Amino acid sequence: MSQKKISSVEKQKNSNTGFLVQGSILAIASIISRIIGLLYRSPLTAIIGDRGNDYYSTAFEIYSLLLLISSCSLPLAVSKMVSAKVSQGKVKDAYRVFKCALGFAVCSGLAAGLSVYFFADFFANLLKTPFSIYALRVLAPTLFIVAILGVIRGFFQGLGTMMPSAISQIVEQIINAIVSVVAAYFLFQRGMTLGAVLGNQEDYSAAFGAAGGTLGTGAGAVAGLLFVAFVFFVYRPVFKRRIRRSKATSQESYASILRVLILTVIPVLLSTTLYNLSAIVDQGLFKNIATIQGYTADQIHTFWGVFGGKYRVLVNVPISIAAAVVSASVPAITASYANKDHESVVQKTGNAIHFSMVIAFPCAVGLGVLASPVMQLLFQDSSPLAAQMLQIGVISVVFYSLSTLSNGILQGINRMRVPVINAAISLVLQALLLVLLMFAFRLNIFAVIWANTFFAAIMCFLNHYRIHKELHYKQEWKKTFLIPAVCSVIMGVVVYLIYFLTHLILRSNTISTILAILVGGFAYFVLMIVSKGMTEEDLLAFPGGRTLITFARKMRLL
Repeated sequence: MSQKKISSVEKQKNSNTGFLVQGSILAIASIISRIIGLLYRSPLTAIIGDRGNDYYSTAFEIYSLLLLISSCSLPLAVSKMVSAKVSQGKVKDAYRVFKCALGFAVCSGLAAGLSVYFFADFFANLLKTPFSIYALRVLAPTLFIVAILGVIRGFFQGLGTMMPSAISQIVEQIINAIVSVVAAYFLFQRGMTLGAVLGNQEDYSAAFGAAGGTLGTGAGAVAGLLFVAFVFFVYRPVFKRRIRRSKATSQESYASILRVLILTVIPVLLSTTLYNLSAIVDQGLFKNIATIQGYTADQIHTFWGVFGGKYRVLVNVPISIAAAVVSASVPAITASYANKDHESVVQKTGNAIHFSMVIAFPCAVGLGVLASPVMQLLFQDSSPLAAQMLQIGVISVVFYSLSTLSNGILQGINRMRVPVINAAISLVLQALLLVLLMFAFRLNIFAVIWANTFFAAIMCFLNHYRIHKELHYKQEWKKTFLIPAVCSVIMGVVVYLIYFLTHLILRSNTISTILAILVGGFAYFVLMIVSKGMTEEDLLAFPGGRTLITFARKMRLL
């Protein structure tokens, strides 16, 4: 083979795996952000309790839904459109997409913020949690800030760099953590004082504490926006020079761009809204049915407080990695699809799914094995309820990771309506299952966990079928699913033994849990390389991949 052909092959290989490097940068930022989130949720929960967690989680369910409707679909749409324009050499049009999206974000974010503020009472009563109104009103301005923040992040992601998004996520979460805990403490005290006067100290203290927790979300969003805005203004002269060097002469009108943006946003919006509407449906059905079945208000607060404030916080950590891979893979797949490079689209799809599963399986097994120790470590909760929730729900980590990624892949190949239809089907089936499990089997909060898992599983199968049909994509099973699953199970045994023996000797849950996680991670790394579940090329997709390869060679694993 000639040197030119070898160079071409290497370039293609780098193109098909390079987006994973960017995705892994964002994934690591997501992990760091989630870890910070876990660390601050521990003192926050200690301040506001399970009742406060219920109010906090309820406010966030409504906030998240309005955020999806107003702006969460924008980063993906912007990155998709910018990537397509840049790959076609239309750099000026890419900048026009950004400016048009920014105007759209200002309008949609402002409308969503005003809606939440003025209709907070309606939303809170709809979910049978009237005291979440204070947290909701505090969150209202954040909708406007996050809309603008999302557009700037989407612009950089469309250009193929995840670094501004990654760093801003970490900055956002650090500020969020500090402000949330401090504000929750002072407002909790204020709520106790007010509650003593009004004769309802428990509800008012928890509600004000939850509002303090949500104040950190807004402060973090402001910090993240200031960072990406600074990066944008530093990069702007460079991008302007790139526009001047562009050979493309045609210039798309703002009206045309806005039309395409809306047509791109609507399907993404519908699919993500339906995808996340399951949480609102779950809460509405669960609280109403639980009330009918005779559960007390305190029991319902505890059930949902543990579910929303502890269980879901933990399972969302590995799922956020899949979301990070989506952020990188959608513009990369879109660019290849726009250039009609079918082979590259298929290869990027396979690489993204493999990368996601390599992370999801060990996280699911690890959380299942260390369910009670982790709950004790992070939330000082040794109750069987919290541990059982996590043990039952960990399989959803795999299904949600895969369904989140497959949504992004379908959107990347312009099959925008497919995730919408699949999410609608899954949502109806999930609601029916939840009602059945609540009434027929009286599974209380565990019915929600099973219904959640079922929703994600149905999404996986429906999405995979369409990916196979659209791309003639044949899923590789051994390296992507079988090897990570087997290695994760073996890792789980190692983790359990390390925790059991260390705890037996030291009687320290903290040391035992941390040591078990570290040893388990190392064991999984070794097992995956020995079993050929990860190759040198796969390791290069991780930041510091060359260091990992050097380490593996010194260990004589490669």
